[in-house]
Amino acid sequence: MSVDLPTLLVGSYTATGGGNATGISLVDGGAARTGARADAGACADAGARTVAVARTVAVLDDPSFLAVSGDRVYAVSETNDGGVSAFRMQNGALEHLWDASAGGDAPCHLRVDPSGALIVTNYVSGTVTAVSLAAAESFSASVLASDGVVLPADGVHGRTDRLAVPASAIAVATLPAATGPVQDRQDAPHAHQSVATPDGTVLVADLGGDALHEFRVTVSADGVPTLEALRVHHVAPGVGPRHLAWYDGDLFVAGELDGAVHRLRRDESGSLVTIASTPTFEGAVGESLLSHIEVDEAGLVTVAVRGRDLIVVLDAADDGLALVGSASCGGAWPRHFARVPGYVLVANERSDAIAVLPIGADGVPGEAVEQIAVGTPTCIVPL
Repeated sequence: MSVDLPTLLVGSYTATGGGNATGISLVDGGAARTGARADAGACADAGARTVAVARTVAVLDDPSFLAVSGDRVYAVSETNDGGVSAFRMQNGALEHLWDASAGGDAPCHLRVDPSGALIVTNYVSGTVTAVSLAAAESFSASVLASDGVVLPADGVHGRTDRLAVPASAIAVATLPAATGPVQDRQDAPHAHQSVATPDGTVLVADLGGDALHEFRVTVSADGVPTLEALRVHHVAPGVGPRHLAWYDGDLFVAGELDGAVHRLRRDESGSLVTIASTPTFEGAVGESLLSHIEVDEAGLVTVAVRGRDLIVVLDAADDGLALVGSASCGGAWPRHFARVPGYVLVANERSDAIAVLPIGADGVPGEAVEQIAVGTPTCIVPL
């Protein structure tokens, strides 16, 4: 079977975080058509082919999440006292531009906000950071234009060529102290993801505090960012909100700790309240942990379930949340996925591979038709 795929950027865990990658990887578009059939194993369903075409384009410790805007690529370094790095993508290569403090420990998500800031969520420290992109770019341009700056001869960013933007370009907010009923995971606030709202604000999922924190982010004319806390929206105890997605004015929340998807809507006071919740599998939650969630234009909600290694599809029609079906993720521990025309690409963290799953007529994926070998993949960005 021929599978025509776009070029992919892949975030991963490196040896620092117990992974097998060396940094950010690039998978050339269309290369999946040339693979040989894989041996049976954790990284391949029966009949799928393994295609080892990923190559490292930036050496970075634990670049577990990536964001792309135009020709700019941004990556977290999910380490203690974590960082953020920025690159320019040209002809399949990443040119290193600048680095910034993440403003906390274990940054696990970042996103380019319409305000002109890069929003970073730091899991362990429970902090949210805004990096002024205009200020960071200005700093980078001035430093690279000066004498004495030596860039890597091979063009591959490494651990030694750092260009740290000034503190004035960075604002940090600490989430208020909170705990939840799952003691080993909810001992403190744990910021996991941010999304823009239809109202021009920013929501941050707090897995540790069972809350969604709403901020207003601004960047001044001279490039100074500000994070203004507006309100806190609470979800049920033990949900553990991880990733968020909007559809038709409603917010869909993947509950990492309760195994359910929750649909929220603003009430007359502006608070986000739950109007529907649906389990994604039967039986006890145990070690089954939801990860990424997306909603397509038809209102089909796709969510990944680690532990049970499933891709689950729900229907958000008629203000509800109904289970459509589920399928194997094509590997082990689906950390993230990306939808491309006709397929769901699943980053199976513990399989060292990305599974290519065809989307059925009902929106539920079929069995994997390709496996793309990538060390400990945690994030996929189609280009």
